[in-house]
Amino acid sequence: MLVYPSGVDVSSSALRFLTQQLRRHRRAIGSRWRRLSAGRQALLTLAHLRMGHTYAQLAAGFGIGTTTAYRYVTEAVELLAALAPSLADAVWTAPAKAYLILDGTLLPIDRIAADRPFYSGKHKRHGMNVQVIADPFGRLLWASPALPGAVHDIRAAREHGIVGALAKAGIPCWGRWETLSAGQQTVNRSHAKIRALVEQAVATLKSWRLLRKLRCSTTRITSLVQTVLTLHLTSSG
Repeated sequence: MLVYPSGVDVSSSALRFLTQQLRRHRRAIGSRWRRLSAGRQALLTLAHLRMGHTYAQLAAGFGIGTTTAYRYVTEAVELLAALAPSLADAVWTAPAKAYLILDGTLLPIDRIAADRPFYSGKHKRHGMNVQVIADPFGRLLWASPALPGAVHDIRAAREHGIVGALAKAGIPCWGRWETLSAGQQTVNRSHAKIRALVEQAVATLKSWRLLRKLRCSTTRITSLVQTVLTLHLTSSG
């Protein structure tokens, strides 16, 4: 495999943050010698998430084995996913906002026609349903665990407890659901520009190219989404 220099369009603050987390983790578990330093492991992980490079490509570029590349990425993802804010955290910070915007997006996956639970009739493709909450400026605040693509946005929001949590906290929330009544649709159309801001939050997730076409086990997708959320919030805060 040919190897060439490349760039990763991620902020240096994200690299520093992940490097610090990895160094702390290595000290905690008593890990000594590694093929890569904490900084190089962090860069390896960011290249995988942001650019969508395969483990074989990463292994060739960093001079390590494919299994080692997989292990390093998995370790970093687990660390970052554990730091992602919960729905309760998002609701706790929400009163400072005038309102919130809730919407769902489909993260495409490589599944065949027989995998019906993952097939979204709305999007006409296989994927995982993720709900996102954005502030009035379209900034991503929270992302839900991933559900099979066949799950409708309204059902997903209820299963995650989003609607109930926001209502209990008295937080106004705009949604983008096609099953609204005629009257509700009229009201929502008048706020189209506001609701469109949630697309910025969705674009934030999908700017990490790995999430544009996931080829991993569906059980790992929630951790990947939470990892991206953590990196985004720590580098933009």
